[in-house]
Amino acid sequence: MPVVVATVRTKPGRREDVLAAFRRHTPAVHAEPGCLLYAVHSGEDRVTVIENWADQASLDAHSAGPALEAIDAEIAEALAAPVDVAVLQPVPAGEPGKDRLPQT
Repeated sequence: MPVVVATVRTKPGRREDVLAAFRRHTPAVHAEPGCLLYAVHSGEDRVTVIENWADQASLDAHSAGPALEAIDAEIAEALAAPVDVAVLQPVPAGEPGKDRLPQT
């Protein structure tokens, strides 16, 4: 089950614009087949999305889908740098149950 960590660096004063776009389109992402987790977090100069997908096919469909396309179009002018997207697999370490997202 792929885990995605996407970090969006925002231009000064544009973080709220980016968050608004995610608020508008996250319900559509949550409705996509295979979406186990799509959680938006923010810091001073960034927005980070933690995603968990049932399988690679679900992630591929999301990556080519209308919700992500809409988000990308809305946030393009607010980016301080290209979006950093990492697709990861869980690595068991430490205490079981505390070492990974619940769905992985």
